[in-house]
Amino acid sequence: MVRNTIKPALVASLFLTSAAGPSAADNLGAALLGGIVGGAIINEVNRNKKRSTGSGYSVARSQNRETQAALNYFGFPAGTPDGVMGRKSRAAIANYQVHMGFPATGQLTTYERDFLVSSYNRAQVGGPQVIKAMQGPNGVRGLLHTWRDEAAGVRSAGSGGYPGLPIEVSDAVDEIAASAEPSAEQLLQRSGFMQLADLNGDGKNDYVIDTSVSGSSFWCGASHCSVMVFASTPQGYQRNDFMARGVTPASFSCHQGVCRHNEPVQAAATAPTPVAPVTPVAPPAGAQQGGTVMASAGGQIAAAIPTFSAPQPAAPTASLASHCSKVSLLTNSNGGYMTVSTMTDPELALGEQFCIARSYAMNAGEAVVATLANVTPAQVDGQCDGFGPAIQPFLGRLGTDSSQAVLADVQKFVLQTNMSLDQLANTATVCMFSGYRRDKLDIAMGSALIMAAIGKRPYAELIGHHLSQGFGAPKTVSAAQDWYAVAISALENGAEAAFSPGQPERAALIKAASAQLGAAGAAQPVPASGTALSLPSFSTD
Repeated sequence: MVRNTIKPALVASLFLTSAAGPSAADNLGAALLGGIVGGAIINEVNRNKKRSTGSGYSVARSQNRETQAALNYFGFPAGTPDGVMGRKSRAAIANYQVHMGFPATGQLTTYERDFLVSSYNRAQVGGPQVIKAMQGPNGVRGLLHTWRDEAAGVRSAGSGGYPGLPIEVSDAVDEIAASAEPSAEQLLQRSGFMQLADLNGDGKNDYVIDTSVSGSSFWCGASHCSVMVFASTPQGYQRNDFMARGVTPASFSCHQGVCRHNEPVQAAATAPTPVAPVTPVAPPAGAQQGGTVMASAGGQIAAAIPTFSAPQPAAPTASLASHCSKVSLLTNSNGGYMTVSTMTDPELALGEQFCIARSYAMNAGEAVVATLANVTPAQVDGQCDGFGPAIQPFLGRLGTDSSQAVLADVQKFVLQTNMSLDQLANTATVCMFSGYRRDKLDIAMGSALIMAAIGKRPYAELIGHHLSQGFGAPKTVSAAQDWYAVAISALENGAEAAFSPGQPERAALIKAASAQLGAAGAAQPVPASGTALSLPSFSTD
């Protein structure tokens, strides 16, 4: 195996030729993941990423690729998404049609394709339904029936919740699990997470869920966490939300479906006894000096007591995973993703596209991680954790410096790594997955910067999203618009889309939404690290 490192002249030519940069970076051939992880030696990873060039590219072929990707995701193997609907793709379509109860023709109607692709895009955003489906016997394929029945206004037979729990309680467990590290099953096994009692006296179990034991700051304020109380009614279970801590079933009482929090009983207040003004007096002879001695009207002497104020707890770090779960719920309630013609809220439109891009980045990184031999997820995460401080000086300038200035310095950093472009691209892909999966946004943003710096300019969209939404960086609209422009310009000039390639108007939507963003507050620079650090590296077979 031969290791090819970046030669300064080669890299300079790539960086100075804006039109050829992305193409050259994509067609370097075999990708290497440098270094040693867990004692495994570097091995070559063959990506053989082929692109359609010339007049053969068409909107229809792009749509075919998206159809094939959706079929593969839901467990109908269509082969490599190449845009050519061959025999394998036709067989996958027929299997999908049988699963949905459509005529098995092997040819998709407009409705069948739209439902398939929209379900795929909806699944990429994630959310409680997707998490629950992944844990069910039918996997993500079960989502197709759930969402078909949901559109028809009926409850799917497979959506009955967790065994022994009402559907309202099961849905709440999924909602909490979507923003916490433990799975729903692990949460249900945690002591104190769910408590049962008959709170309204109707002879049925009522449920108290305490999110303080979930481990997620998303559900907690400065001193209290969300508590959900479900009281039984003839129509089902009614949810009541409270902010409290250290609750038991005795903390609540319910009348039918309406519950209240029984506040601790306070001692009855008594009228204060009038006292004469307090005046300082001299300490008795021989008394220790140092504190002010006070005498009351009764002649009693008391030493002054210092008063301390408790520090306010730090505000919880915003979770992008939780944010995307909420965006998913809003998208579903609005009937689907916003388009250029239906956009009413530019921030929500960008939030939807942010979460789609995050899902695509995670899927791409997960695919590369699957090729790493003898490497555990913990080892990957450990290597990527060293990436955050290395890229921190550049992240600290995102709100104050132009995109071109930051990218120029990231390119200098890239030259010093002595890694090939493909090594850098694969390392950044892996660490982007690791960062987003664990909500470590400095790692994810640093990886996106590396991708944009080595010529994959559409990844600049992620930096724009972070700045416009305020996740991992101060919310700064002008800087966000600058980074969005980098990605949009690349896409409009023919660069390959990094996210959702089957959505042809996506660049126009981001362009229109970013132009409508309002004023933002001043950015606060992130302190730069003074320690010279290097990129992580991985081994593959």
